[in-house]
Amino acid sequence: MTDPATQTGTAPPTGRRERKKAATRQAIADAALRLFLERGYDDVGIREIADAADVSTTTLFKHFPVKEALVFDEDADQEARLLAAVRERPEGQSIPAALREHALRSRILAADGDARFTAWFDLINSTPALRDYLQGMWLRHANALAQVIAEESGLAADDPACTALAHFALEAPRAALAHADPRQAVTRAFDLLEHGWLAISG
Repeated sequence: MTDPATQTGTAPPTGRRERKKAATRQAIADAALRLFLERGYDDVGIREIADAADVSTTTLFKHFPVKEALVFDEDADQEARLLAAVRERPEGQSIPAALREHALRSRILAADGDARFTAWFDLINSTPALRDYLQGMWLRHANALAQVIAEESGLAADDPACTALAHFALEAPRAALAHADPRQAVTRAFDLLEHGWLAISG
């Protein structure tokens, strides 16, 4: 299921084999999430998930090498969309503006209207192993984003401004939940950030 990144989908697989693999992967993830939400993450075994998805445990592990990954099945797609938001932004658009648009598509901002997403989010918050996995995923995405920001802006790869912007962009949707109007909070935060970024990047 989509985590606090974006709800915009990627292009579907085009070949028959790719479509079959994608369908199998989705069936496994759906079965896992259903069982986790029904009984709790720690009380569901890998064999049960494989049986529910009608696949072998070998097939399951080909798609999801660790149990925690079953809850974050769009990890790679989310990172790809995040980086594309910067690399493929329209000519003349600043990096903070591109990241603001990406953040405003964040599904977490609409969590109150999606009971299934809210349950998924609560599952993560109540499960230490999933919180730890999410933190590691967050750091990987932040590091990848910081590198792309550096490439696109012409700054050094180790420039702390790139790291700070990457961390801010990923954290903004979550932080905005504390406000009455999360979308407006995201917009105002990125507006403030952009002024400082322009002073750094020229």
